[in-house]
Amino acid sequence: MASSMAFKPFTGLRQSTPSTTTETTIFIKPPTSIKISPKIKAGLTSPKVTGRNLRVAVIGGGPAGGAAAETLAKGGIETFLIERKLNNCKPCGGAIPLCMVGEFDLPVDIIDRRVTKMKMISPSNVAVDIGQTLKPHEYIGMVRREVLDAYLRDRAADSGATVINGLFLKMESPLVGDAPYKLHYTAYDSKTGASGEKRTLEVDAVIGADGANSRVAKSISAGDYEYAIAFQERIRIPDTKMNYYENLAEMYVGDDVSPDFYGWVFPKSDHVAVGTGTVTHKSDIKKFQLATRTRAMDKIEGGKIIRVEAHPIPEHPRPRRVLGRVALVGDAAGYVTKCSGEGIYFAAKSGRMCAEAIVEGSENGKRLVDEADLRKYLEKWDKKYWPTYKVLDVLQKVFYRSNPAREAFVEMCADEYVQKMTFDSYLYKTVVPGNPLDDLKLAVRTVGSLVRAYGIRREMAKIDA
Repeated sequence: MASSMAFKPFTGLRQSTPSTTTETTIFIKPPTSIKISPKIKAGLTSPKVTGRNLRVAVIGGGPAGGAAAETLAKGGIETFLIERKLNNCKPCGGAIPLCMVGEFDLPVDIIDRRVTKMKMISPSNVAVDIGQTLKPHEYIGMVRREVLDAYLRDRAADSGATVINGLFLKMESPLVGDAPYKLHYTAYDSKTGASGEKRTLEVDAVIGADGANSRVAKSISAGDYEYAIAFQERIRIPDTKMNYYENLAEMYVGDDVSPDFYGWVFPKSDHVAVGTGTVTHKSDIKKFQLATRTRAMDKIEGGKIIRVEAHPIPEHPRPRRVLGRVALVGDAAGYVTKCSGEGIYFAAKSGRMCAEAIVEGSENGKRLVDEADLRKYLEKWDKKYWPTYKVLDVLQKVFYRSNPAREAFVEMCADEYVQKMTFDSYLYKTVVPGNPLDDLKLAVRTVGSLVRAYGIRREMAKIDA
């Protein structure tokens, strides 16, 4: 991505401000827990839709749903997007990679902060500064979900999608061939009042973008997955302390903040988001949150909690992501990475890829689609992103299992080569091939860090005995 890349202003949420534009191959098999269905030949003789265009419903209006609805509408599909909470503030760190800004043509105004520095803080409070390898134009964007989600939904509506403020209830699958899916939902608008009104909608295909507790997933018996609980507080801190977080984010690791994840302090427009998450000790989430606040206390002291949020986050893809003319994307499909807990980019990307498969398979809304068309999206997704998911899964298992391993992880993060590989992979969403010699040196240093960390742990245990 060139440093001359320009960003469009978005004036619908905040006043627009002027901005200046300033060989190793990795082969990784999909996890064995995921059942990859055999390839199905695309139906080249799908019947034409007569008297109208293909009709598709997108359930859920987050990044996955917004991106899917926009792509469908632009591709000639009659599109309906159903979302219950149009002002939803999902508990989310809100970090997005640089490639998302360009790929999804995001205006600079919806990005609260451009993070160019990060501190990784170990269980013993050793802090390592990360970001030395970033180029002048590179940064991690920090957004508020209510702002990003609204923007993507509005853009879908501008492209021709019908946005419905409604709660999806259930789906009746067709009993024969090409019959429509019948969706039941409660509509909320000026006519229905607060209690809403039960309505139905018939469509040719459905994209489930309705999050970790997806009702669409339940409708197709997509199977369960392990999930984490994310807990976050938005804290407004004094301006003098906010200056510290102007372009800085912090990540805390340790058994005190989470036994299997990390705590974070991420800057927003006029406050910081302080949070943590866990899979294994969900009932202790408030204790971990208190510990995260305590670790960051000197930098957020005097702050006022303005919002408290909690939400489940999937830990791996569902066993089934496509059935018939129904596909899952985003959190509903389980597209959140381990180790980092990132999901925004993958949600938007999966929504767009699924919609593109429908547009292509339907010849821009002129033909019906079938399961073979939707499975093209899965094939492309798995081929492109399984390596990323698997690498992060391995990293979590190696470095998040104990405090000595976390100390080694933070020590390793001080390495410039590690930072370059990590940021390049994160910012541009690829598993970056490394230099074999540097990889070997890194492996030796990693083992050394782990040995030192465990040695210190043994000596401390002797002192405490």
